[in-house]
Amino acid sequence: MAATHIRFDWAIKKQLRDKANYVVLEGFISELLGQVITIESILESESNPQTQDNKLNRVDILALNSAGELLLVEVQNSSENDYFQRMLFGVSTLITEYLDKGEPYSQVKKVYSINIVYFPLGQGEDYIYQGNLNFIGRHIQDRLEPSNLQKELFKIEQVYQIFPEYYILRVKQFNDVTRNSLDEWIYFLKNSEIKEEFQARGLAQAKENLRIESLPNTEKAAYQKYLEDKRYEISMLEGAEAVGELRGREEGRKEGREEGRKEGREEGRKEGREQGIEQGIKQGIEQGIEQGIEQGIEQGIEQGIEQGIEQGIQQERRASLERILQLRFGTIPSEISEKIQGLDIQQLDNLMATALTASSLDEFSKNLPN
Repeated sequence: MAATHIRFDWAIKKQLRDKANYVVLEGFISELLGQVITIESILESESNPQTQDNKLNRVDILALNSAGELLLVEVQNSSENDYFQRMLFGVSTLITEYLDKGEPYSQVKKVYSINIVYFPLGQGEDYIYQGNLNFIGRHIQDRLEPSNLQKELFKIEQVYQIFPEYYILRVKQFNDVTRNSLDEWIYFLKNSEIKEEFQARGLAQAKENLRIESLPNTEKAAYQKYLEDKRYEISMLEGAEAVGELRGREEGRKEGREEGRKEGREEGRKEGREQGIEQGIKQGIEQGIEQGIEQGIEQGIEQGIEQGIEQGIQQERRASLERILQLRFGTIPSEISEKIQGLDIQQLDNLMATALTASSLDEFSKNLPN
């Protein structure tokens, strides 16, 4: 079903600043905070300027409620790695802006920072996160509470009621299953659609006041341009992500090939050593036995073992050299293999470095003894 209502990020920048539409914003904030909120006025702040230079990926609105508290609602579409820090900066700016010089600290206003993000901020599975401040004892884990006088002066029960509270709505994480009235609002924030059965506070007015067809033609054209800009922005981001993923895959394949060559060389050396020693010992023993029959069993076995070990080492060198050449250049011509079989240990050792550094099999063959 196509969305029939104005996106919330556009509405909060345009329609919801009108006093006639406060009830929509009041409904959303009331459902989120779990208390009835009445907005007295929409304020302007250095943290939420509305100028022609503003980019369309960020919209925020600052409201003052009937309790004298500040409500900062921000919608963020594009991913920002430092978004947590920006939340902190925005709240800190508000606190200092709305405390006049000479006023006591008791006049610091409570700030609610409500952040609606359309990108995977941080790591987590939930789609609604709340953060506030409590002081917990390091040794006995008790909670620091205000004194009775502080409770009476500031109309609070807990210390966190003085400090800013943060809410993060990770809209894209929502699975479109509405379990309560706040989920109905999250559904609207994600899909720009208000179902007939939704009963959350403010949604009835949003359904009536935020219809696309109710926009004047000039605003409707501006809204369509905004949607096109958003689609283009998303396309550019997805394109950049795709390029990054392709580059990552290519680098991974390159690293994998290099690692494979390295492991292949090591495995080849190991396998060659094992096979060479095994074959050499076997051949040496067989030759030793034959020689022992002619020269004496004791002397023959001794010489046979010595020769077998030497031949085993020599065979291991030959196998390692051929394995390196196969890994680097593929199939080895028979004439090169025959020459390698006729080399002694010293010659084989001298050719190992050449096999690893030669740019081609022809270059290697030029270093073979005639």
